[in-house]
Amino acid sequence: LLFRVGDFYETFGEDAIKASGVLGIILTKRNNGGSDVELAGFPHHSLDIYLPKLVKAGYRVAICEQLEKPSKEKKIVKRGVTEVVTPGIAIDDKLLHHKTNNYLASIYYDLKTRIGIALLDISTGEFLVAEGNEYYLDKILKSFNPSEIILSKSQKKQFLKRFGEGYYHFGLDEWIFTTDYTSEKLLDFFKVNTLKGFGIENMDAAHIAAGSILHYLESNEQTNVRQVHKISRIHTEDFIWLDRFTIANLELIDSNHATGVPLIQILDRTTSPMGARMMKKWTLMPLVDKSRITARLDKTEFLLRDQELRNALFQSVKQIGDLERLVSKIPMGKINPRELRQLSSALSKTQDIKSTLSHTEYSGFKALADIINPCTQLQSKINESIVDEPPVSLLKGEVIKLNISQELDELKYVVSNSKDLLIDIQKTESEKTGITNLKIGFNNVFGYYLEVTNKYKDRGLVPDNWIRKQTLTNAERYITEELKQLEAKILGAEEKISVIEAELFADLVQYSGDYIESILITAKAIAELDCLLSFSILAEHNKYCKPIIDDTKEIDIKNGRHPVIEKHLPLGEAYVPNDIYLSNDDQQIIMITGPNMSGKSAILRQTALIVIMAQMGCYVPAEYARIGIVDKLFTRVGASDNISSGESTFMVEMNETASIMNNISSRSLILLDEIGRGTSTYDGISIAWSIAEYLHEHDDLRPKTLFATHYHELNELSHSFNRIKNFNVSTKEVGTKVIFLRKLVEGGSKHSFGIHVAKMAGMPKEIVKRASTLLGHLEEKALSLQNDERTIEKSSPSVEHIVTHQLGFFDSSDERSHAIIDQLELVDINSMTPIECMMKLHELKKLMEE
Repeated sequence: LLFRVGDFYETFGEDAIKASGVLGIILTKRNNGGSDVELAGFPHHSLDIYLPKLVKAGYRVAICEQLEKPSKEKKIVKRGVTEVVTPGIAIDDKLLHHKTNNYLASIYYDLKTRIGIALLDISTGEFLVAEGNEYYLDKILKSFNPSEIILSKSQKKQFLKRFGEGYYHFGLDEWIFTTDYTSEKLLDFFKVNTLKGFGIENMDAAHIAAGSILHYLESNEQTNVRQVHKISRIHTEDFIWLDRFTIANLELIDSNHATGVPLIQILDRTTSPMGARMMKKWTLMPLVDKSRITARLDKTEFLLRDQELRNALFQSVKQIGDLERLVSKIPMGKINPRELRQLSSALSKTQDIKSTLSHTEYSGFKALADIINPCTQLQSKINESIVDEPPVSLLKGEVIKLNISQELDELKYVVSNSKDLLIDIQKTESEKTGITNLKIGFNNVFGYYLEVTNKYKDRGLVPDNWIRKQTLTNAERYITEELKQLEAKILGAEEKISVIEAELFADLVQYSGDYIESILITAKAIAELDCLLSFSILAEHNKYCKPIIDDTKEIDIKNGRHPVIEKHLPLGEAYVPNDIYLSNDDQQIIMITGPNMSGKSAILRQTALIVIMAQMGCYVPAEYARIGIVDKLFTRVGASDNISSGESTFMVEMNETASIMNNISSRSLILLDEIGRGTSTYDGISIAWSIAEYLHEHDDLRPKTLFATHYHELNELSHSFNRIKNFNVSTKEVGTKVIFLRKLVEGGSKHSFGIHVAKMAGMPKEIVKRASTLLGHLEEKALSLQNDERTIEKSSPSVEHIVTHQLGFFDSSDERSHAIIDQLELVDINSMTPIECMMKLHELKKLMEE
């Protein structure tokens, strides 16, 4: 609790201890006849510095202000909580990242195992709802990454069991999460009788989640949020399904490595904060509707061809700033004079953009121009009322222009000409009375006065309407009605100016509130244009091609490149492009083998990124690309664990793989990298073989799959399954060295060159040399066993065989091995003491020596 006391915000007790630690301010104590109370405070004008630190440290902050001005008559000033700031309902620019939305989420688990989720960004007015299972909720949370989650106290345990402490969360009373209460909240907030107009009428769990958000705003003093003018449903069927594993594995928004570069860093050439936020949404939610994708591609192409148009629009958008967040401050009374003037300037730039787009030949841009509303009346009102360069704070004055208020003009004239006005009175009175040495003075007792020396007083020149206030030895002091009126104006002018300017500014802010919805719609149009400009600049600079989007179930990429890797290669090194062709009908699964470090994972990732970029409506890094609409994209890439949740690397791998297998569709694109590597060779090959077989034989779905593996045995699959094809990343051996050509060619690979990679990594020469010797022995052993092949039986009628060999600890042909095995079988480790174990080990060692 920040408690306003005079010019300071004070904290008390435990709050003071926490605040002093977080803010680095001095902790003091005060004793008022009882126990000591800890105190820590900071100047009220430093709130913008200290408040963000408290919120970012994870604290919810209530601000208690003085609700009336202190005076001599009032010893105790009325106070009240005027605002509560939490991570999810922050509006302060210092608490927000301008390129990222700041979502407050509410989650409700209903009895039918459906989960309702609502997402609100109070800083932009965006209000979204959705329903689904835990798997879907996981995807939504990863995509929107809320700053704060609210939920019923009774359901916190259920949420934490699934998601852990990864999200900032806050529990509310259970009675809030009821249908009747939350539905009434929604209907009352949007001033409607039914939610049918928003398309969410049958989403009961989502209603509860959304209504609880409105309750939360109200209970935290956020009652005037007119920027939230609608509520929308997240239609999952409109976007490519990207689960949290895929988003993380492909590094779309964040990199898994400290020095890594995510895709968004390559794509985002936007110049406005709202454009940057939209680009992030487009990246996480690529489209599946062919017409919408094509419309974006066509607009990008038009901008790419017309450089003059592109440059003109780029310069205009660059000057607009964050129109969304500016206008969202209006209903909350958070906008300052400088920002209001900035709003007018931004709207004038939208007027330029509207005019430019209207005169283009392309109908798509003319339609975009129709959406843009420059709000010319509001511009005029602001420009007529606010000075050209206003201060940030109203308290500094000089905000309202002249000729807006006669009273204000008079007061300003009085303040700026007070000395001249007093001299005028002195001259006038002197001429009227004939008192040539008349003076005007001021004291704190009775203010301004006229001073007449005894010489003129005795002559009877002082008018009867002058009021005597003080007698001195050789002079008299008087006041007049005119002088008192001027005194009142001078002494109260500055305070009155502040009051009048505040009232006029508040009226202007209220007037601006009528334009909120129009401005937010305009802001969305500008953000879209910003993203399209970014796409066109990207395509030109990086030599991307326009993809062909169709309804086939094929992906055909010629000379595709990885958009991130190609921009971060060492100087002088060129990226080696590759072709990929996938089809549900003839080349459904591609088995990619090849050495470590050869680029198998890069080929997988670049294929996925090209599909995502194409369905975002962006040009792609390829010579040619034809993309049959993909509705779900899954990846299982890399090795990681989750030890805190008791999950090994292999368990995490199987969780992700199971998630893929249970959610595939006929238009899915699946990328599998090194499946089964986290367990023994037998287990790994068996699982990888079975997964490939399952994907090939799964009803009529036939999802397109890229399968990178070190298990060369999986090349045998192509002999039994007609839609599985073998490819490898080629290499060239020159003496003892291996050159990675990074080119994908038909056929399977027989080597992994792991020892070569170990050498490249700086492994000691002794280890590399010994590993090479052992590899030679093991390969000879494997060759000797080829006449005694072991098989993995396929479930379909046409049984095929695969050669695999699991290395054992003991040589089955050695009699000594049999003797040791016999001894081990008699050992009961659970009943042995440590010393007995050591003795048994010693016995086995002697047996081996003999």
